[in-house]
Formats: sequence, C-alpha cells, structure tokens
Amino acid sequence: MLESLVFLPLLAGGIMLAVGNSSLCRLLLPLVALVHTGISTRVIIQVACGERPAGFFGLLAPDALGTLFLMLASLLFLATSFYSIGYLREEEQAEERTCIHDGRPFTNAPERRFTACLCFFLSAMSMVTTTPHLGVLWVGIEATTLSSAPLIYFHQHRRSLEATWKYLIICSVGIALALLGNILLSIAFCVPQNGAATIVLTDDVDSLGWFMAHAGQASLPWLKAAFIFLLVGYGCKMGLAPLHNWLPDAHSEAPSLVSALLSGALLNCALLGILRGHQILLAAGIGGFSSSLLVFFGLVSLVIAAIFIVGQGHYKRMLAYSSVEHMGILALGIGVGGLAVQGALLHSICHSLAKCLLFLLSGNILARYHTYSSYDVHGMRLAMPVSGALWLAGFLAVAGSPPFGIFVSEMLVLKGIFAHGDLVSAIIYLAALAVIFVGLSVAVLRMVQGSRPGDMPASLRKRREPAWSVVPPAILALIVLGLGIWIPDWLWQYLDKAAALVGGQLAAPDF
Repeated sequence: MLESLVFLPLLAGGIMLAVGNSSLCRLLLPLVALVHTGISTRVIIQVACGERPAGFFGLLAPDALGTLFLMLASLLFLATSFYSIGYLREEEQAEERTCIHDGRPFTNAPERRFTACLCFFLSAMSMVTTTPHLGVLWVGIEATTLSSAPLIYFHQHRRSLEATWKYLIICSVGIALALLGNILLSIAFCVPQNGAATIVLTDDVDSLGWFMAHAGQASLPWLKAAFIFLLVGYGCKMGLAPLHNWLPDAHSEAPSLVSALLSGALLNCALLGILRGHQILLAAGIGGFSSSLLVFFGLVSLVIAAIFIVGQGHYKRMLAYSSVEHMGILALGIGVGGLAVQGALLHSICHSLAKCLLFLLSGNILARYHTYSSYDVHGMRLAMPVSGALWLAGFLAVAGSPPFGIFVSEMLVLKGIFAHGDLVSAIIYLAALAVIFVGLSVAVLRMVQGSRPGDMPASLRKRREPAWSVVPPAILALIVLGLGIWIPDWLWQYLDKAAALVGGQLAAPDF
C-alpha cells in the first residue's frame, strides 16, 4: 500500500507523457489525486492508532510527523487537481495571454508535460514524507526540485525562465549542503565520544531510528556541524530568510496552482528534513543547540517578511513573502519547544490550507484583471464577488485573525514562548505579526474595495465565475475556519503524537 503512494503518481505521469492526450491528462490527474488521498487517509489512521506501516524493503515507514505532511500534500494536490481541470481548458483555448507587468506575450508549455510533472512532484513529496531513511529523504527532496522546475517554467517567457534558473541554482546549492550534512552525520557516528564504545555499523545505518538509538555514542561536535549544514541546506528549500531568495520569484511566476503546491506542500517537505536532524540532536541530549538555531532563523524570517510585505505591489510576491513569514513561525515554534511545537504543527496545517486557497484565488484574479499589480486590481467585490469574498477571508485567515485556525496556532506558539520565558522573542514575534497584518490589509482591502474597473472588457465584466475556480478555494476556506472554531480531540491527540517526536508538550491547551 505504501509503495502505491510513490509509484502510482509516477506511473500516471509516465502514461501522460507517453499518450499526451489533453482530455486523458485532465481526467487522470484528479483520479490519481482521489486515490492518493484515500491511501494517505488510511495510512494516517494506522499511524494514529499506534501502528507503523512499512513497505518497499523498509525504505517506507512513515511516523506521525511524516504522515502529517503527507496528508497535507495529498489534500492540496486534490484541491489543485480539480482546479486544474478548468484552468488547463482555458489555457488551451487561449493561444496567448499578456500580463501588464511584463508587457510581453507568453505561450503555454505542452499540457502533458505539465500534468506529468505534477504527478512526479506528488510522487517525490510522498517519498520524502514516508521514508525514515535520511538518504532516501535527501533523494526525494532533490526529486521535488527537478520535477517542479518545469512547472515554474510553464508559460515559457523571460521572467519565468529567470525564476526557474534561480530556483534550480539556489535549491541545488542547498541540497548539496544538505548532502554534506548527511556525510557529517555519518562521520559523527564513526568518531564516537571519548570513552564510548565503537559503534557497530549495520545495514540500517542510514535509518533515523538507528541514528537516534545510537545518538548517545556519537561525537557531539560532528553532530552540531552536521545539523548546521542540514539547516542551511534544507533551509534554502524551506524558504527561511536569508536563504529565501528563490521563493518570491518562483511563486510569483509559476501558475497559481503550482504556487499553491510550492507554498503549501513543498516547504513542509524541506521542514521535515530539518526536523529529522533536530530529532537526532534531541536524542543526543544537545537539542538546545538546534533549538537556538531554529529560533534565530525563525525570528530573522519574520523580520525579513515584515520588511518586504509592506508596500509590496505584486500580489503573488506578497503571498510568497507571507510564506517566508509562516515558515519563520514554524521554525520558531519548533525551536522554542513545549506547547509551541504543538502550535507549530497546527500552524503548518492551517497555513498550508490558507495559502493554497489564496494562490488559487490569485489565478482567478489574474484571469479577470490580466495583471499582477495590486494597485491595478480594484472592485473585486463587484467584478468577481465570490473570489473577492474568499480573497478577503483568505487574508483574514493567513494574517491570523479570529476565528480562523491560524489565530489559534499563533496563540499557541506565543503561549509557548511565554512559558519558555523568552520575552525578546515574544516582542519580535508580536511586532512582526502586527507589521505584516498592516501590510497585507492595505493591499487586500485596496483590491477588494473600490469601483469596478472601467477598462475591463464587457465579456469579462458580465462573465460569471466558473465553479471549478471557486469551489476548491471555498472548501479550503471552510476547513481553515472550522479549525479556528473547533478542533476535534482526535486531531489534538495526533498533534500530541507528532509533537512528542520533536520535543513537544503532550497536553491539549486550555483557552
């Protein structure tokens, strides 16, 4: 069963490349997503019940932490696959489109390549989230880079080419550093501490469980060096500042459904790579070292995001910097430990759903207004009332306003920071969130309010919003809203189980 999570989308992508029929590709994509979501649901239920499913010669054996990100990736892929049915149909009908911010026409890449790479991307993320082997995890994260690069270049114009190359170069350098971190990790166990017995290497030496079982015998300086390289390497892919330079360009130039997957699912996979290293340091008794680094990079990411969101005129780049902000919150919560870990994991769920919602809506805005500039978009409440209402709801969700789920998760992280006694981090955290809220609200309210654009063609002014463009975002908005109003006990219990792996507190909070 676990093997199908990796090989089913891989096989579907191969069929799409071989056949190349547009109708088949559009039909196969949501079908693969439905099957993958069903299997992922079964796996997460097994893990929640205390089982540890395994497959493919032990290379696949997800734990509570991995299955959390697996389920998020599967759900987001399901939402974007149904959104893609209408999106790809419209792209096929339009031979070319022009964006005001660029002023140059761009054409569409072959549809079969696009849908096939989406399936390969899902396969790679499934590998990352289900393997306990750090080497296989590294291969999976590299595969996410190679499979998602053609997706960013979908429109084949100058700016998307630049964004694709920046993404490839920066993430390739990062993955190379992460590989060096894996090598240093192995060295740490080959050079044990003074007085410790020599570690007997086994065939399972690359397994996370093996590393944690022998962590007390490893060389601590080598372990610290390994984590630094893992943090910097995977931090490039995660979008932690100041390693985030590829993220605004890639998210802004990729198609909206690809941006949704990059922000909502891919960044979580890179975070998982960092968390695996953090788990080993916790087992070795030096979790304070990795925690302090996570707190530092988390605060830096929050400050950088606050600086660049204010006055940002490109609404997709604004969402990209918002992703930097939320990755900073995740790193900060994990680094603080205790209750903040549980809050960070809940935050990862809510952020993924809310950011997918907003990026899908950004595609609707682009299709109606033909511009990326938030200054040129106004009157959404009149021109596209459903998307306008969802855009406003998505802003409130991602900005951490009640009653949405991100408000709960951010309060949990704040409560964890106060419990840790770190007043400086709490001040920086609250100040950055306040600045970001103001920056987002100015742009979003300007886009929603105002009069209907006078230069919009009559065909667009009178056109009703198709169901495929608003139903997936509406469902995501309802889920995020629901998580802010009521979180079921089984979800708290599952978050407890996942948080326990990275130093979390095993207790549901009281509000």
